[in-house]
Amino acid sequence: MTLTDPPALASTATRQPGRLRRAAGWVLIAVLVLGVSLVGLQLAVQAPQRDGFDPEGRGYNGTLALAELLRQQGITVTIERDRFAAARALDDQSTLVLADPPALSDGAVEALLEEATSVVVLTGSSRMLRLLDLGSDADASGTRPQSPSCRLPELDRVGDVAPGRLFTPNPGVTACFTEGEGAGLLVSEADDRRRAIIDGSRLFTNEHLATDGNAALGLALLGQQPHVVWYVPSYTDTDLADTADVDTLGSLTPPWVTPAILLLLLAGVAAGIWRGRRFGPLVVESLPVMVRASETMLGRARLTAKAADARHAAEAVRDGTLRRLATRTGLSPQTPVDAIADAVADRLGVARGSIRDILTSPLPTTDAALVPFARHLSALEAAVDDAVRTERNTP
Repeated sequence: MTLTDPPALASTATRQPGRLRRAAGWVLIAVLVLGVSLVGLQLAVQAPQRDGFDPEGRGYNGTLALAELLRQQGITVTIERDRFAAARALDDQSTLVLADPPALSDGAVEALLEEATSVVVLTGSSRMLRLLDLGSDADASGTRPQSPSCRLPELDRVGDVAPGRLFTPNPGVTACFTEGEGAGLLVSEADDRRRAIIDGSRLFTNEHLATDGNAALGLALLGQQPHVVWYVPSYTDTDLADTADVDTLGSLTPPWVTPAILLLLLAGVAAGIWRGRRFGPLVVESLPVMVRASETMLGRARLTAKAADARHAAEAVRDGTLRRLATRTGLSPQTPVDAIADAVADRLGVARGSIRDILTSPLPTTDAALVPFARHLSALEAAVDDAVRTERNTP
């Protein structure tokens, strides 16, 4: 026993570092995954949200191009992301531009609109139509470009525009870009206050501003005053302090769903570690049997016969014939079919057209036509073999 103990201890000591290295590798992978997840979560939380119609947004849904056009016309554009700051920036020479703020209550939106003498709303939501008392949703969209068709002097130089969402105007409201009973732009001028609403998603974003007369329309609507206060709504600027009554996905699901999902995730990770493949050294293993080429050929033939695909079988037979004929006539297997047919015809001393008809004729699609087709090819190969042997035996 004293002679065998040291080797056993040495083998155990040799295996121990390998296990530690493998365990350290799994720990490193887990740490990396956790670190990447935390960094991604931190970036997602800290990244500024860019909602639609953001005058600083450079993407497809941003409106930076329209804001720059306004500045080029000498109009001051003030961007505010807080409703109180936007209200303080307004004066009698300002136009308030905004989209429907989902995080504000109706009272907060009305208080902000009350501070502005000129308002342009860029989203055609039913709530903004109601708060502005301009009309209602027409449940339709304008798909073809059309002229303003209304008596507003600022729209005289605006070309044809495809307005997008249509609205039904209230009495006394000016309707522009009308199509049927709907209109793409509603404008109200009463009590020295101007209110306008339009669906700008396909008009004033960076993606669509250069289409038709969209840029001219944007300048006409937003450029009536020397100062534009552009309010960009966000979920951080909200007056909905009590969110306990708001239905969320977590409040609508039973309390046992979250623990069950976590348990299933842990079970999946445990099963992956338990049954997952361990990468070790490559093992060279000889094949237990040798498969003959003839058996492979017969197996493919049986599959083709079982599928009743005569055309595929004929194509395989003719391809084999072409390769063998090319080899017997001293050509490459990649030689075009016409060149192989001409070489065979010259070797046999027959008309080239007859050989081309055999090698380039349409493939048969039935078993009955496949049999004579294969016989013709076999006879052609036999004739070439005889001609080659005759040439070799001739002194």
